[in-house]
Amino acid sequence: MTTSWQDFADAQPALEATARSRFEAFRHHVLATLRLDGSPRTSGIETTFKLGELWLGSMPGARKAADLRRDPRFALSANPGPGTDMVGGDVRVAGLARWVGDPATLARFADAANPPEPFDLFRVELTEVVRTSVDESAQEIILESWRPGYTAIRVQRRGNGADQPAESWSAVPRATAGQGDET
Repeated sequence: MTTSWQDFADAQPALEATARSRFEAFRHHVLATLRLDGSPRTSGIETTFKLGELWLGSMPGARKAADLRRDPRFALSANPGPGTDMVGGDVRVAGLARWVGDPATLARFADAANPPEPFDLFRVELTEVVRTSVDESAQEIILESWRPGYTAIRVQRRGNGADQPAESWSAVPRATAGQGDET
């Protein structure tokens, strides 16, 4: 199951704002794609939020674009920024990157984003959003994850010991109340 960035924003506005701010804090991020032989490839990439969507752009002929056109599965990690404190946490998304060949959509995007031309364009369909942060006082790593179809965010808290992570589900946002919690 996949969903658009706008649907994610509607379902989980607080996590969406955090994820978006991490991607908008820096221009370059790290994209993982699959090579023809199935092995992973990582590449630098710029992301853009326009027209209610998350877009990935590439120079025509780039290996990452060829990878995505052949197999649209990807993972994208937001640039953590300078130093090691990762203010705002570490954010990753995964999903399918759909190549855009429609001239009208390309023109709308170009008007909104003014990218260098020519370009290959991919619209992101999300399968997962994950934020990792550190609670220094509790000495725990906190993983918040969301997937399409879920009305809540899964929260795992893990310390440095051998104990299993503590797991909970966040409160269901008002916008989705009554739809049932799919835990």
